Amino acid sequence: WQSDSYVQYPHNVTLTLSLGKKFEVTYVSLQFCSPRPESMAIHKSMDYGKTWVPFQFYSTQCRKMYNKPSRAAITKQNEQEAVCTDSHTDVRPLSGGLIAFSTLDGRPTAHDFDNSPVLQDWVTATDIRVTFSRLHTFGDESEDDSELARDSYFYAVSDLQVGGRCKCNGHASRCVRDRDDSLVCDCKHNTAGPECDRCKPFHYDRPWQRATAREANECVACNCNLHARRCRFNMELYKLSGRKSGGVCLNCRHNTAGRHCHYCKEGFYRDLSKPISHRKACKECDCHPVGAAGQTCNQTTGQCPCKDGVTGITCNRCAKGYQQSRSPIAPCIKIPAAPPTTAASSTEEPADCDSYCKASKGKLKINMKKYCKKDYAVQIHILKAEKNADWWKFTVNIISVYKQGSNRIRRGDQTLWIHSKDIACKCPKIKPMKKYLLLGNNEDSPDQSGIIADKTSLVIQWRDTWARRLRKFQQREKKGKCKKA
Repeated sequence: WQSDSYVQYPHNVTLTLSLGKKFEVTYVSLQFCSPRPESMAIHKSMDYGKTWVPFQFYSTQCRKMYNKPSRAAITKQNEQEAVCTDSHTDVRPLSGGLIAFSTLDGRPTAHDFDNSPVLQDWVTATDIRVTFSRLHTFGDESEDDSELARDSYFYAVSDLQVGGRCKCNGHASRCVRDRDDSLVCDCKHNTAGPECDRCKPFHYDRPWQRATAREANECVACNCNLHARRCRFNMELYKLSGRKSGGVCLNCRHNTAGRHCHYCKEGFYRDLSKPISHRKACKECDCHPVGAAGQTCNQTTGQCPCKDGVTGITCNRCAKGYQQSRSPIAPCIKIPAAPPTTAASSTEEPADCDSYCKASKGKLKINMKKYCKKDYAVQIHILKAEKNADWWKFTVNIISVYKQGSNRIRRGDQTLWIHSKDIACKCPKIKPMKKYLLLGNNEDSPDQSGIIADKTSLVIQWRDTWARRLRKFQQREKKGKCKKA
């Protein structure tokens, strides 16, 4: 390359080399066919030629040409600044002279380059510009026949070299062409970007760092237990963890919540039979709409908050000592205290009980035939008992009605009348605070609002398994099966 003849100060000639991406430049070298310039400047750009900053100056008159002292000392305070030197400015050799600039030569922290952000920034460039400012003229410009002489003065360069490496911040060993035919780093260590200058998505558990000769400083994936696809970095959490983890998961799925999607969200609890990373690790609380005080359960056990007198993991039944009510506010109420004496114990058994109760003695069973023969069938809970002349008056809670005759029986508290002789002979055998299945016939009671049981009634201590059987009997009765029986 050769410039036009005699382009002399204050005019200049420039050579610009575009590198195509960010590089870390280690040297700039020029070999001349002509005498070397008397004054020359090297500039760099870090933004693809938008702005330029000085890299190095060469001149026999540093102060006059560039307002810089000649061969100024380089310290830690100014190692990122361009200096001016009068070396490599001799007119000789007239051809083949060399100017070589080493970007790190003489810089105090060059030995610890990996840990010097100042020098890392100093050597970074996207473009290099060489400005030839002043020719060596041997004084010919003052002679009368200078025009002929001036034609022999020009800048001529036989070789321009820029040495360096792709700026990949230590996270790539090579650059490759992308789809747009642009140079980009072939990033490793879970990094991304043209210069591997950021962590790739979902790898934000610790902050991005440049790799060094000792540490790869790879980006680490967030720990979201397979329940999130996005996360962010939080510096405060990173510091609190002892600089180990700062990732915060975003939009946790599968009913999970928390920084690591590591617990169940409100309204769900952990299924301990599955690992936390399982997509069904959280189960819905399913708290009873009436029995529970809220829909949020214990996230470890699944226990719902029950109202007073209610129990069960979902608050679906009354606790011991409580009975069901019709109130949605207090669905279970306390059972009244039992009387000090019971009917069975306060009545002396007559001598003729065997013949009196003969019809009802023996093994008691429940079947369709017995169900059809009786006017009513109910599940009762004996609350209290008191003597009333020749009768025992029982306060009972009718829990379920499986059959009723002409006297309509309703659920809730009612009176049950049993003759004192029936109680004394234990036919039926009945105790307060117990639940029974009662099958009997409609008779006039001393209290018109009550029902009567006698020695012909079937009274059996209640079993939960009977509920299903009695419902079947009820359905068969509606279909007319009782008439056939």
